[in-house]
Amino acid sequence: MRKHVLVLGSSCVDVIIRVEHLPKREENLHPTSQQFRLGGCACNVANILGHGGAEVRFVTPIGMQGVFGPWVHQALRPLPWVSPVLLPDAENGCCYCLVEPDGERTFLSIHGAEYTFSPEWMTPFENQPFDYAYVCGLEIEEKNGPELTRWLKQARVQNLFYAPGPRGVRIPRERTAQLFALHPILHLNRKEALQLAGTDSLDAAINMLCRQTGRPVIVTLGADGALVLEKAGDPCLIPGVPAERIVDTIGAGDAHAGAVLLGLSRDWPLVRSVELANRVAARIVAQEGAALQDPRILME
Repeated sequence: MRKHVLVLGSSCVDVIIRVEHLPKREENLHPTSQQFRLGGCACNVANILGHGGAEVRFVTPIGMQGVFGPWVHQALRPLPWVSPVLLPDAENGCCYCLVEPDGERTFLSIHGAEYTFSPEWMTPFENQPFDYAYVCGLEIEEKNGPELTRWLKQARVQNLFYAPGPRGVRIPRERTAQLFALHPILHLNRKEALQLAGTDSLDAAINMLCRQTGRPVIVTLGADGALVLEKAGDPCLIPGVPAERIVDTIGAGDAHAGAVLLGLSRDWPLVRSVELANRVAARIVAQEGAALQDPRILME
């Protein structure tokens, strides 16, 4: 029996700008291309789950003022797992993604209505139990983060899946402590884990975070795969999968998190779920943008 998954968070436009190098002060660059793509951490996670056949419900606020919100709303319309919260008097932000020739990306994020939260939006789901719920540190950091944390505390959610992200270390400590008290499964990359734990030792960081949450910790290592620690001790290395090429790394971490959740929603062991996630992440970096272009890999 497949598990029910709730995804809460942002949908935005990724404005992908390809440059020869990052600009310097007073420099005049000519980007080689620019395009709009659907993005947002939560949106990327939800799309992996939805295209993988999971029982997923994605609740995402969309500010309908300006250019970006209506574009996002139109892009989400065909996806049956999306429950948009339309905010007519608010404006959506966007993420400018500067992509260098080696595929590495630098983000300039303008936050808008997509990072807000209100408990009222969840009224249609108050009688719906969820086996897993995903949240990102970007929403927890914002001004409505405490409201989101309070809602999660009383929600009918069995397992919380939390991706602190690169700004997780900037979240007030008391807010992080409140979220950790909900015993989330953590999903981070190496740098995020070291910063959040405040140590230079990755093994020490993983064990510290595992003790603080009492739940598994997953740390992605790029092409090297991922470390998984289900209880204090030595983490297990799940080897990476070589990418055919590197086009850009936009959304690779989100896709990895979504694929881990997809495996868990199928009642797979965590290690098998991370193996799937490593394959999906390798596929994402070999294509343009964060949306998986060929979802058949999710059925393998």
